[in-house]
Amino acid sequence: MTIPRDRNEAEPAAGSHRHRPAEVSLAGGIKILKTALKTMPGAPGVYRMLDHREDVLYVGKAKNLRKRVANYTNATGLSNRLRRMVASTVRIEVITTESEVEALLLESNLIKKLKPTYNIVLRDDKSYPYILITDDHTWPQILKYRGARKKSGEYFGPFASAGAVNQTINALHRAFPLRSCSDGIFSGRTRPCLQYQIKRCAAPCVGRISNPDYLALVKEAQDFLSGRSQQIQKRLTERMTEASERLEFETAAAFRDRIRALAHIQSRQGVNVHNLGDADVIAVHQQANQSCVQVFFYRGGQNFGNRAYFPRHPNDATASEVLGAFLGQFYNDKDAPPAIIINEPVPEEALLVRALQARATRKVHLLLPARGAKRRLADDATRNAREALSRRLAESASQRKLLEGLQDHLTLETTPARIEVYDNSHISGTHAVGGMIVVGPEGFEKNAYRKFNIRTDKLPAAEGGITAGDDYGMMREVLTRRFGRLVREDPEREKSGWPDLCLIDGGIGQLSEAEAVFADLGITDVALAAIAKGPDRNAGREVIHMPGLEPMVLAARDPVLYFLQRIRDEAHRFAIGSHRVRRKNAATRSPLDDIAGVGPKRKRALLHHFGSARAVSQAGVRDLEQVEGISKTVAQTLFDTFHESN
Repeated sequence: MTIPRDRNEAEPAAGSHRHRPAEVSLAGGIKILKTALKTMPGAPGVYRMLDHREDVLYVGKAKNLRKRVANYTNATGLSNRLRRMVASTVRIEVITTESEVEALLLESNLIKKLKPTYNIVLRDDKSYPYILITDDHTWPQILKYRGARKKSGEYFGPFASAGAVNQTINALHRAFPLRSCSDGIFSGRTRPCLQYQIKRCAAPCVGRISNPDYLALVKEAQDFLSGRSQQIQKRLTERMTEASERLEFETAAAFRDRIRALAHIQSRQGVNVHNLGDADVIAVHQQANQSCVQVFFYRGGQNFGNRAYFPRHPNDATASEVLGAFLGQFYNDKDAPPAIIINEPVPEEALLVRALQARATRKVHLLLPARGAKRRLADDATRNAREALSRRLAESASQRKLLEGLQDHLTLETTPARIEVYDNSHISGTHAVGGMIVVGPEGFEKNAYRKFNIRTDKLPAAEGGITAGDDYGMMREVLTRRFGRLVREDPEREKSGWPDLCLIDGGIGQLSEAEAVFADLGITDVALAAIAKGPDRNAGREVIHMPGLEPMVLAARDPVLYFLQRIRDEAHRFAIGSHRVRRKNAATRSPLDDIAGVGPKRKRALLHHFGSARAVSQAGVRDLEQVEGISKTVAQTLFDTFHESN
């Protein structure tokens, strides 16, 4: 039977390359599941439904796998969405676990990794920053830290953004002048640095403070970040008063400045809640079949900022279901705080709490307050979620209008759902980088950005290589690599990685190169356009070139022109940023890095012996053999490498 489409489910965007079978069979899907049930265990675990392309349709957990999967074989009890899912299923995989809690943790991990079509998926590709006070050195340092907690020390956070961490650390340095320099810089100092001059470091590197006094500062900073700010301010006030009574006015002024810095930090924390401790406030709001989840971080009763999320989910998912799925995935790679305040009840709350406690290895309370200060926090987060979703919906509507306007101006067959914009960046042909950005109905899709390192010395120009400064050749290489890979990996256009419009930053020359690449690869269903700067490179007078059409110039105040300028500038920014990173890395590289058999230890020995890589390149074989760890074979390899290159 043919499965009807859910009325609430949006049709795929026009021009999409996602493959849809002409007809799907619910009876066939149920038959596959019934066959799998014959050998399916009745234990806790996780099941995955896969389609004919081996893409994961759905990931679910169960206390009893056999009973849970059997529910999908009753067609009358399935919604239209689940019918389509079952009809598309050609295979089911299961993983058994020791308990239902372990199954829930595994389910959250797989959903976040695989992003199945029919699951509620948290789209979050960023890690959270923390403040770290190290404990592996006699003189601990305070720094911003992001990533796995491999470095030894005490972590405070998470913070909503790197900006929030930087502001807090800057203010902390005024209140607690701890060092932020690396251990290498610290050990090499012979006189105080600028941080000491502006009173943001106590200069332990040159003995301007004793170790006990410095460790006392470290303890105060830890106490403050742990929420014990009132006690610290009280102690500092007492010490300021004592210094003033002893007529030590400079010391008293120093304590006064530290007290002011603490007050400044607290004033920036926004709404602080007494006796709240460490907690996350998480609220969901739904509108127009979309959801926004707002997360507020409170540590030690202080507001560490907030972040909005817009999870992908089926149209019939309720707010409670979205919030429950969000909590499982959100804390998949981070420990939950002792308290999580929510604004909606979640399904299987007891199981979710046990899973959170198992990951955090401590008690976790899921709170749905009805009144009081905690309820006000939940209401405030709900209001922020509602406003963020309203802004997103408005921006999406504006973005759709711009894409429709672009379709009209460029006479495209359909409204583009995915636009790829390309630009190159280099200095006189060196360290050339190609940049690709992606724009869609929801704006810039930064997780889809790509950079291409271009080798201009790979082949002689006569053999199809690229010479330094050959912008056309660079664009040809980038497009060949990008679309050549698409053709190899997805020739049937079944996946969503194909663009509807390829926009080149350049003129008729770059457009001709793109046409040649598409002709070589047999690509005929991707629109091509190039946007060139106007006379004297004036913004607002850009010229748009398309194959077979006369060049066009849009009206100076046309919103579509502003849109094209914005995405062109974003591609330019991304390409330049990637080029600068490559150039910076190249500046710190040594000719010894690329020689086989010369690792860090031998490289260090060579540089210590000869003083520089240039001296190594000029040394003879016998001189090289005198270096500890350099054998005759390695010495000959070094000599041959440098002299062949010369």
